[in-house]
Order: sequence, then C-alpha cells, then structure tokens
Amino acid sequence: MQVFARDVKTDELIAAGVIWVNGEAVTELGTKVDPATDEIRYNNERLKREKMVYVLLNKPKDYITTTDDPQERHTVMELVSKATKERIYPVGRLDRNTTGLLLMTNDGNLAEKLSHPRNSISKIYNVELNKSLTQGDFNKINFGIELEDGVIKPDDLSYVQGGSKREIGIQIHSGKNRIVRRIFESLGYDVVKLDRVVYANLTKRIYHVDVGDI
Repeated sequence: MQVFARDVKTDELIAAGVIWVNGEAVTELGTKVDPATDEIRYNNERLKREKMVYVLLNKPKDYITTTDDPQERHTVMELVSKATKERIYPVGRLDRNTTGLLLMTNDGNLAEKLSHPRNSISKIYNVELNKSLTQGDFNKINFGIELEDGVIKPDDLSYVQGGSKREIGIQIHSGKNRIVRRIFESLGYDVVKLDRVVYANLTKRIYHVDVGDI
C-alpha cells in the first residue's frame, strides 16, 4: 500500500474533492492506495501508474552524475535522453573521472534500497595506480586504513590477475565520498583509472535482472 504523496497541492486537490479512488471521493488526508489494483481518478480522468524503467549505464569519463549542472558540464542525463520517455534519475553517484556501472531508474523504492547505508550494497572497482602497490601497503589496506572520517576496511582486495601490481581489484560496501581514491591516496598513490565493474548484483554483462533480487 502507498499513501498519497503529502504536499500542499495534493492536500488542496483532496480537499476540493476531485480525487476519487474506486468510485468514491477521497476526503481524508493520508489515504492509503494500491496503484497496482486501485482505480484512481483526478477530475474524472483515470491516472495510470508510471511504468518502472531501469537503465544500466556504463558511464564514461568526464560526465557528472547529476540531473543538472550549473557549470554546464556534461551530465549522465545526456547519455540516456533517448533511452525512455519516463523521467529517470541516477542512483548514487560516480565521480566525474570515475567510469563504470550506474543505475538510472524512476523506481524510488529500489533507489532508496540501494542508497541506504544499512543495506551495505557491495561494489567492485578495478583500480589502476601510478605505481605498483607494495605488498606492505596491500596488507595495510586489507587490515583497514584510518582516514579522516574513520577506519575503512575493504570486503576484498586483490591484484588483477594477469595484470601488473599497479592494477588492483577492490570490493567495498562503504558509500563514503571518493572512498576508493582516498584509500590509495592516503598511502601516497595516485589513482590513474577507476572503473566500477559490479554494483549490487549488477555487472557489465548483458542479461535479464529481476529487481527483486537486488
């Protein structure tokens, strides 16, 4: 069940008696409805439930993860402008110079589920450093690094198989700002490339995903 979104405009429409549910005028503020089964009318026109849309974007470098940018830089919205008629929004964010998986949707419940810290959503990044990561620093990161906003410990850390020791795979569930970059920068490394390859159970492979599994 859902409650009519409470704002001044909605309250005014209910007070005016122009919102009907299943043939009866709604008069009580905060009335619960089920968009999947209830017939909701406004001024005798039936309101259709918005179709849920999910777009998985492989974000390139130099795009801002926002719906609008006052500095007129490129945003991810430009990349999905023709993907759907519904208005979709990015879930979470990736830094301008970070590439990889970004989910765009109009599903507010899913967006909240993926964004809330209590759900500990896992992300995996491929990292390329400006120099080889020493075994000593590898161990420090694995055991936990103390940053200005607390200790951070990755869920998993490994050298990329077949790559040099400048290429690292890191799995982490923290949603703190620039957390992966800050981990390596705290030990004197520059992150040359940062690519998110897994977000929740979504990857860059093309396949059907049931959002109920996320």
